[in-house]
Amino acid sequence: MKRHFAVVALAATIFAGCSSENKGEATDYAATDTIAAEAVANGELVEKMTKTADMRFRVKDVQRTKEDLSATIRKQGGLVMEFDIKSSIQNSEKVKFSSDSLKEITSYRTDGYVVARIPSDKLDDLTNQIAGMAVFVDNQSLKMEDKSLDYLENKLKTENRIEAVEKISKVATKKSANVETSLIIKDDYVDKKIENLNIDKRVKYSTISLSFYQDNTIKTMIVANDNIYDYKPDFFRRLGLNLMDGWMYFKEFILFLSQLWLFFLAGLAAFFVIRYYTRKQSSKTFLPPPTNNS
Repeated sequence: MKRHFAVVALAATIFAGCSSENKGEATDYAATDTIAAEAVANGELVEKMTKTADMRFRVKDVQRTKEDLSATIRKQGGLVMEFDIKSSIQNSEKVKFSSDSLKEITSYRTDGYVVARIPSDKLDDLTNQIAGMAVFVDNQSLKMEDKSLDYLENKLKTENRIEAVEKISKVATKKSANVETSLIIKDDYVDKKIENLNIDKRVKYSTISLSFYQDNTIKTMIVANDNIYDYKPDFFRRLGLNLMDGWMYFKEFILFLSQLWLFFLAGLAAFFVIRYYTRKQSSKTFLPPPTNNS
């Protein structure tokens, strides 16, 4: 029985907690709705719509398109915030053009990127003009974001901070801890003001990102031949030069041998001496025996 009452009490406690939590959330939603309704009634909830656009398209000439885009954006009262043009080599080859030059053939791709800020009311006109510059448009998109409640939130928090600082200033002294609290609140007040200024800026000027490219381009250029073999003389000239070099080496060889004449003379003398003694020894060895006449 006691266990039964304990379970019932626990269930009642959990139910009461959930009910109070739901009531708290309902109270928060009601307070939010009340604030929004009061802001609308007082004209404080002003529409703050920000726009960001993106386009990617193909053009005939990236560099020329970048110049045209800059001129068009300036005419619409906008400003180029960032641009980038880069070329990437797809293929390159060198073929012989003459004995001392080559023709370099390069295939490359060029891409461009521009980020601009444009008055929001001119955004549609700008995108239409850009579409006219393109060979065709790969994709384009527009994103709108409602910052009205964020703007109202910052505004109401700013007013609360002003009121809090005024109350703290009435009772604060130089040695009071409330001075530091007042400074923190003032800094937060500045942050909220800056956030709202940023929202105003984004509402007035939209950001557009433009990516464009052109078909692969072939570029030819005459460059110096860096193959050393091609700079050598022709066959007959090299043959004549080699024969002359051979005759020179032969003469040098004769001159080298002429330095050894004494060795040749000594060797020749040794040869004849050895030959002489060899023959003499051979004649003694093969003398016929004496004959007996008796």
